[in-house]
Amino acid sequence: MRYGIVSPVIIANPRVVNPWEHDASIDAFAEVARTADRLGYFHLTASNHIAIPHGAAPRRGRRYWDPGVTLGYAAAITTRIRLATYVLVLGYHHPLEIVKRYGTLDVVSRGRLILGVGVGSLEEEFAMLGRDFANRGPKAREAIRAIRASFGRREPAFHGEFYDYGEVTIDPVCVQREVPVWMGGRTARSLRRAIELDCDAWVPFALEPEEVRDLLARARATEAYARRTRPLEVGLSPEPPLDPIGDPPCVRAAIAHHASCGATMLNLRFRSRSLAHHLEQMAAFAELAGSSD
Repeated sequence: MRYGIVSPVIIANPRVVNPWEHDASIDAFAEVARTADRLGYFHLTASNHIAIPHGAAPRRGRRYWDPGVTLGYAAAITTRIRLATYVLVLGYHHPLEIVKRYGTLDVVSRGRLILGVGVGSLEEEFAMLGRDFANRGPKAREAIRAIRASFGRREPAFHGEFYDYGEVTIDPVCVQREVPVWMGGRTARSLRRAIELDCDAWVPFALEPEEVRDLLARARATEAYARRTRPLEVGLSPEPPLDPIGDPPCVRAAIAHHASCGATMLNLRFRSRSLAHHLEQMAAFAELAGSSD
C-alpha cells in the first residue's frame, strides 16, 4: 500500500476542510510538503479548477490553487515525494499545453510528476470557459492518447478527430520515459477509460469502498482488462478525514477495509485543529502505517 497526501490549504472543499486551513498561508503548505517528503509519503496532490461558479461553491468550495504553479513550488522545496495532479480536467486544456507545462514540471522536479486526469463534471465551468461539455468524454479519451504520444518527444505529432498537430517543437521534454497517468472519476465508465487507455491507476472519488470493489470485480472479468500491459493501481480516499492520534484502531481498520476492496494506494486527509496538529497527524499515521506492514 502506498500513501499520499491530499494537500490541505491549497484546496478548501467544504466537505472535508479543517477550519484552520481557511486562513493558512503558503508557509503552511510548505511545511506540509516538507514534512510529507521527510516522512516518506509517496505523493502530494494539487487539483484543477479555474474559476468556481458561485452556484457550485457550496459543494465544490471556492479555493483551488493552480496545480502547475503549486507543484512547481513543491518541487523546489522537496527532494523525493511525487507530485500528482489530482486531477487535471482534460477538457480545459489542449494536450500540447499539458505536455509543455507538466513536462517542464517533470524536468524541474527531476522526474517526479504524476499526471492525474479527469473528464470533468462541472458544466457551468465548461460553459464559462467556452469548452465543449457534451463531447468531453470522447475528447478526453483522445487527449490522453495525444498526451501519451507526445510526452518525452521534442517534436511530437498526433493526428486525431479532435487534436491534430505535427511539425512543432516542445522543449524541454520530461525526464521520465513514461509519465504515470492516473484516471479520476466516479463511474464504471471512468474505470473503463483507465483500463482501455492503459492508465497506470484509477483514482475514483465519492464512491464507497464496496462500490469500488464491485466495479473492479466486473471490470477484471473483461477482455479489455486481460489485454492490459501493466497492473492497474487503485487509489482511494478514506472519508471522513482520518484521526491517527485520536483513534488509531479506526485508522487501522480503514486501511484494512480499503485494501480488501481493492485499494493499492490511499489519498489521505487528516482531521486537525491547526497546522502543528496536522503535521503531528501525518507523523502519527506514518508510524502507524509502518508498524502495520
